[in-house]
Amino acid sequence: MSGARRGALSALLAVTEQGAYANLALKQTLQGLGEQETKWASAAVYTVLDHLYYIDAVIARFAKGRVQPQVRGILRLGVAQALYMRVPPSAACDESVKLAKQIGKGALAGYVNGVMRNICRNLEDLPPLPQETNARLCMQYSYPAWLVEAYVARYGEAFTEGMLKGAQHPMTVRAQYPYTTSALLQEFHGRGIGCAAGNIVPDAVKLETGLNLAAEPLFKEGKLTVQSESAMLVCRALSPAPGLRILDACAAPGGKTAYLSHLMRGEGHITAWELHAHRAELMRKTLERLHVNNAEVSVRDAAVYDASFAGAFDAVLLDAPCSGLGVPGKPDARYAKSPAILSELAELQGSLLRACAAYVRPGGILLYATCAISEQENEAQIARFLREHEDFAPQALPDLPASLADRAAGGVLQLFPHIDATEGFFMARMVRHDG
Repeated sequence: MSGARRGALSALLAVTEQGAYANLALKQTLQGLGEQETKWASAAVYTVLDHLYYIDAVIARFAKGRVQPQVRGILRLGVAQALYMRVPPSAACDESVKLAKQIGKGALAGYVNGVMRNICRNLEDLPPLPQETNARLCMQYSYPAWLVEAYVARYGEAFTEGMLKGAQHPMTVRAQYPYTTSALLQEFHGRGIGCAAGNIVPDAVKLETGLNLAAEPLFKEGKLTVQSESAMLVCRALSPAPGLRILDACAAPGGKTAYLSHLMRGEGHITAWELHAHRAELMRKTLERLHVNNAEVSVRDAAVYDASFAGAFDAVLLDAPCSGLGVPGKPDARYAKSPAILSELAELQGSLLRACAAYVRPGGILLYATCAISEQENEAQIARFLREHEDFAPQALPDLPASLADRAAGGVLQLFPHIDATEGFFMARMVRHDG
């Protein structure tokens, strides 16, 4: 497992020291490792990120002097193993020392050994959580203090704590037209694959265990894809129907474009824009695998207005770039964000809304969405847009289950992971007046 530990350390440092995305850093550093090593390294990195603030409090109590970034990364992995990964304390110590030597920090191996053994000898005397509520939530669930303060002020202490716990949800897949949900369920049941229908979207299929996509025939044949219920609900909120002209303005990686095509039964036309060429190419491959033939992918900056598309679409989906603060499985997202970054994102989102609104025909629909739980990016963004665009008005979200309908006043809905068992997506549906 030495390769797994080195890979985990490299990925962790890329996230904590350079602001990299954890999934991309792991993909890069774990190339060539076996499945077991890859799973272990990924689990180790995400365990550290899920508990980062408390792990750092433990290290601060027992480490003397300034800790170099690489050594701090080794200690973080070691403490995560000892406290959260059921690794015997002695093994966590020994492996931390070996890792220090393997990366050329042999001169500090004794320091690593001393700190780790001191921690493991005092597992019954670790730092207590703060008594003050916000400080406790911050350390216990490893969320930045500014974000905890904002959530508690808006949602209250009990609701915020439930939200920050971030329970993981099962993998959700769906069929891709012309394959059907009933056929997919029948296939899974016939093969003894435990699954159940989704909670909020009828096309969603929740798996009791994961699915090896690389070996799954239905995936290779383009009959199924992985997609969360929240992402599916965003697409359904646009009311896609056969024959419509739809713009998916920020379309990569292409899952929503494919589901829009599914709901349209392959009839009509989808224009899909992506800013970055390499992501656009990946999206084309995804759509090709899923046999989507009514979508055209273009490399384009959706924030730059193009008069040639004025009023050209029956419906526009703007799944805007956002903070990602509604996705429990991405703890790295919250560490890389700050109030200043949220303000920058809000400005970009505003530019996208202004440009894309002009592409909606009179009587057409504009659907704004983010995967964030952030008033600045969501409710405040929509309120500002509607103040500045009197030709648009909020419209009730269609096709909602009863469990969500009462929360969707004014065409706006915020999903919460701990309530809805999916990501914290936000969506707002607006109609453009005639004339």
